[in-house]
Amino acid sequence: MHPNTKQSLIMKRIFTLLLALAPIAYSLSPIQACTNFLVGKNASVDGSTIISYAADSYTLYGFLHYVPAADHQPGDMRIVKDWDSGRNLGQIPEVAHTYNVVGNTNEHQLTIGETTWGGIDAMWDTVGIDYGSLIYISLERCKTAREAIQCMVSLVNEYGYASEGETFSIGDPNEIWIMEMIGKGKGQKGANWVAVRVPDSCICAHANQARVTTLPVKGAKTKGLITTSKDGNWMWDAKMIAFARENQLFNGKDVDFNYQAIFAPYDLTGLYVCEARVWSFFRHFSDDMDQYFDFASGKTFIQTKGQDCGTRTPLWIQPNHKVSVQEIKDCMRDQYEGTPLDITQGVDAGPWHSKLRYGSLGFKLDSVQYWYERPIATQQTGWSFVSQMRSAETAYAGGIFWFGVDDAATSVYVPMYSTITRVPECFREGNGDMLTFSWTSAWWVFNVVANWAYTKASAMRPEITTHQRMWEEKFNGQMKAIDETVAKMSADQRVKFLTNYSCAQAERVTKDWQELAIYLLVKYLDGQEKKVVNGQFERTPHGMPAYPNRPAFPDEYLRLIVPDIVHE
Repeated sequence: MHPNTKQSLIMKRIFTLLLALAPIAYSLSPIQACTNFLVGKNASVDGSTIISYAADSYTLYGFLHYVPAADHQPGDMRIVKDWDSGRNLGQIPEVAHTYNVVGNTNEHQLTIGETTWGGIDAMWDTVGIDYGSLIYISLERCKTAREAIQCMVSLVNEYGYASEGETFSIGDPNEIWIMEMIGKGKGQKGANWVAVRVPDSCICAHANQARVTTLPVKGAKTKGLITTSKDGNWMWDAKMIAFARENQLFNGKDVDFNYQAIFAPYDLTGLYVCEARVWSFFRHFSDDMDQYFDFASGKTFIQTKGQDCGTRTPLWIQPNHKVSVQEIKDCMRDQYEGTPLDITQGVDAGPWHSKLRYGSLGFKLDSVQYWYERPIATQQTGWSFVSQMRSAETAYAGGIFWFGVDDAATSVYVPMYSTITRVPECFREGNGDMLTFSWTSAWWVFNVVANWAYTKASAMRPEITTHQRMWEEKFNGQMKAIDETVAKMSADQRVKFLTNYSCAQAERVTKDWQELAIYLLVKYLDGQEKKVVNGQFERTPHGMPAYPNRPAFPDEYLRLIVPDIVHE
């Protein structure tokens, strides 16, 4: 369904009314942020495993994290700081050698992403190692997804877990895993966690809501503090079920233990704000997602006053076609277009179909609670990525960490190879920050374009999309030649070549976006539209600017405002 159809707009209004008239009150927590997509190697076009991640926060500045490989001496210590707040959590011993880390991937193509879901607050602690540090320490120390899981478990068992409930995406060129973790309460070491391998033929997603349910306990074996399923594709904390019983969280049989229901029970936030994003991702690769809409949108939850959630969206699905990396990039730009949740439609989208909403996700008016949609692509994204972990045939070049800053809907994913040894100036940490503008910072440049485009999205977004497509099609077209070129090089030559290539492309895209920002400012100044001929602003025969177009509000918006307008 096209997003501008009358039917879609009517459905959106009906659904919004249903939410507004809900007879029970729910709150929308500010932690509902990030989104992850996962693709198994047999589900992708080229045999790559894929993980995507959007780091969404109003205080998160977009730069490319980088830690070079290093050797360490006995007694060397690693400082641990809380990723969200910068609070010093202490220090832990270094290992003898740490790997090169680019963003959320490393030289061995191990990639880790996350989304926060909070869960039962009695399980939270502030002492130990936070979720962000678990990610980056594991990237520095591990080669595979299984090693990373073991590393994270070992760290929280020794030092404690200093975060809320989290879901991690953990992948290497051969396997993709989803891991969920929440602490055991203040002062308690270890965590209640479960990890499951996503089938190679399937795709998976999570968006700030725990999604793993029952465990395959039959035939499982325990070694130390880890229980492993009979087939080896599930792992969980050996003491978790007993812990839940001891704390009156569960009193059933082991086979009925449901991780999500126990540690992160559904509320309207977990459905309408979170599971709806999973549903929207799956709908691009499945023909039967309509059956899950009432669940994912919270419609059934509201109608039953929280007694039933409806038919839950699967943890993973087998896609109806092989998935390309470009499709995952495009899914990161999803705004529910063409669905009843389409955020670009309705009165709240304004006359120019903007997804920008002021205030928080929810607001109260005349004692009634209302909610906006929360799409995958959102304005508060600091940075996002699509990590392409490639098989041995292309191991010369390694993985490709497609990196973008700010809102994915108006950004470009630039290829940053997993073995590069420096970060381009436009992505460098310290080149500006949330309160310091820098014209050479990609984050600031892309924000200039995006924020100007929010004012007249229906006109400017197509122009931005044209530039996105131009760059990403160019990058996609260069991949094969780069693989063939670096295959003939020595290891040192490859690293130098890929570093220079990645940095150069990032700087070129940033420069193009600087020019695009100026172009869009001039063209759409003061609500007008300058005329363009052959890519140049039109002038009169005497060199004066041609008279601009002055587009009025669309008819459907004019009908909303005519009662307040003087008329004959």
